[in-house]
Amino acid sequence: MSLLLKDRVFSMESPTAKRGVYPLHGYKLGLYRLPIKLDEPLEIQSVHDGLKNTFAMDTYADRIYATYTWMEENMPDPDASGYEQVELSVTVEIVTGEVVDIIYQIFPIEKFGDPQWVKNYRKKADHFAKMIIDTILRNTILADKLIESFVKTEKLAQHDALHKLEEMTPLAKIVPDAKPIPIIKAEEPAAGSGQIGQVWKGDGIKPGPIDIEYTKKMGKSAPFKTSDGYDIKTWGRIGADNKIMGVWGEYVSIDFDICIADGACIDACPVDVFHWFDSPGNAASDKKPLMDKEPDCIFCLACEGVCPPQAIKIFTKK
Repeated sequence: MSLLLKDRVFSMESPTAKRGVYPLHGYKLGLYRLPIKLDEPLEIQSVHDGLKNTFAMDTYADRIYATYTWMEENMPDPDASGYEQVELSVTVEIVTGEVVDIIYQIFPIEKFGDPQWVKNYRKKADHFAKMIIDTILRNTILADKLIESFVKTEKLAQHDALHKLEEMTPLAKIVPDAKPIPIIKAEEPAAGSGQIGQVWKGDGIKPGPIDIEYTKKMGKSAPFKTSDGYDIKTWGRIGADNKIMGVWGEYVSIDFDICIADGACIDACPVDVFHWFDSPGNAASDKKPLMDKEPDCIFCLACEGVCPPQAIKIFTKK
C-alpha cells in the first residue's frame, strides 16, 4: 500500500489517483486521494462526531484531524531504576472539498523529547496512521460515498463495492454508530407565525407536508448526478444509504423522507419530469419519483396538487 518515493517521503496512493507531496509538509508523509466530494458542514460534522470517542478529533475550516496516542516504555517495570515512559502520537488530516485528501506526517522522535530508546517508532507511527485512515474509510459517511463511487464508476453491485472497501481497509477498527445524524437547528418562528419546519432525525416515516423553508433550515448537501449529467440539488441528505434523503430539486422540490412513492406525481405530470429511482433503506419507500427532467417543468403544479402526503413544492424558476 505504501510506496517509498524519496528518502524523506512516503506516498500512499488510492486506486484512482496519485497526488504530489503537499509542499509545506516535511518528514515522512502518507497520502490518499479519494474520488469523492465532502464539502458540506453537516458532513464534516458527521465524520468528526462519529469518531470522537475513538480518536482525538478536531476540525478547522475545511479540515478534520484525527489523532491516535500510544505509550512506550523502556522497560516493563515502572518501579525499576532508570524506568522511562513517553506518550507518542500520529495525526491524520482529512482535507475536504471537490475531492478528499487524507494525509499524515511522521515527525522525528525528537519531537517528543529525546526518547532514543523507543524501537521501531517510524514503523509503528506509519502503521497507526494507516489504522486511523482505514477506520475512517470503513465507518464514517465516507464509506457510503466510496461505495456509491465504486457502484457508479466501476459498475459494481452494492455488495461487491462493500467487499472492495473492506479489502482496501484491512486495519480498520469497527466503530458502532459512526454515522451520526447532525442536529439541524430550526429557526425560531416569528411572533404570530404558524408552525416551524420539522427538524428530522430519521425516526420512522417523516410526516408531511414539506417545509417550504427547507433551504434555510437544512444544510445544502452533495448534488445527485443523473445518468445524462444533470445535477439535482439536495438539502439535508446524509450519506448515500437513503436513511436521511432530505429534499431534492431546486424548482421541483420533493422531501424524499415524506414521499411514499404512490406514483400520483408521475401520472399527473404532462411533460414527464419524473422517473422511478430506487432508494432502498428509506423508511417511507424504497423507490422515489426522481425529477431527472427538472428543467422541462412547465410549473403547472399538477404534481403538487395530487401528492397525498404533500411532499412536493413547485417553485417558479426566476
